[in-house]
Amino acid sequence: MKKTDIFFLIHNYNTVPTNLTEYCDNFLIMDSSDDEEVKRKLDETYPADKIMHIENTGHNLTSYFDYFIRHYDNLPEYIALLKGNIIGRHVSQEFFDRAYDNHFFTFLYEEKNMRAKYEKASEECPAFLLDETHFAEFNSSWYMRQSHSYRYFYDLDDFIRFVYEEAVIPKYATFAPGGCYIISKHQVLKNSVTFYKNLNTLMEYRKEYNFPAEAYLVERIMPYIFGSNYKTRSWMEDEAEFARMLEKCEESTKAHDAWNSQHLKRVKMWLGAKPPVFLEGIL
Repeated sequence: MKKTDIFFLIHNYNTVPTNLTEYCDNFLIMDSSDDEEVKRKLDETYPADKIMHIENTGHNLTSYFDYFIRHYDNLPEYIALLKGNIIGRHVSQEFFDRAYDNHFFTFLYEEKNMRAKYEKASEECPAFLLDETHFAEFNSSWYMRQSHSYRYFYDLDDFIRFVYEEAVIPKYATFAPGGCYIISKHQVLKNSVTFYKNLNTLMEYRKEYNFPAEAYLVERIMPYIFGSNYKTRSWMEDEAEFARMLEKCEESTKAHDAWNSQHLKRVKMWLGAKPPVFLEGIL
């Protein structure tokens, strides 16, 4: 096997990812395991400078952004954003063997067992594959109404408008489920340290397995973060202003939820009542 010079940034939970680290010499395991036996095996297997034991936020995106923040002035040329269980979970071994040394922006996603379902979208399954790795789903923000609760945002459209100026609101969201990519240093540096800090603030207000639903929104704009040329809103570059804007977002979201909880909404709308608009007059 040819070892790659790509840096492997591995978010890990209760695995010993030797099946990944054998592909490279340069890596960091950001380990959020709560299994003491796994943590012991990791410490026995790897040098101390190859492991960072971290608090479990319930997902992997905060680990990647935290690394960018810490090493912003000394990033590797290419970084593979990986999960310890990516092989078998998000990609096959065969796919990883073909993709791990890509020195270009790569979506690390492949789900062959779902191809028959995703090859063409239908009303029953409004998601599809654009090609081998590019997954697309109808932009309905359905995941915000599932098991993870939100505080500041409930809709991908509004979230995109909040982060970027004059962004196209897509009919379909295209991303790598799981948030794993190969990226370049220059793609990371197109955004500021403050930008990554603010996104982590949005995903870390509840640190537990039942992480904030806003993490699903960030997952879906990962291709924007690394691949778009949109101009960011001023508050994405200012932590204090961002905090003030989140307070307004929370007020808007509470108003939205209060409206949705009312009975006879259709009758009220027929009589002239209007549902609240997210951050009306601000965005």
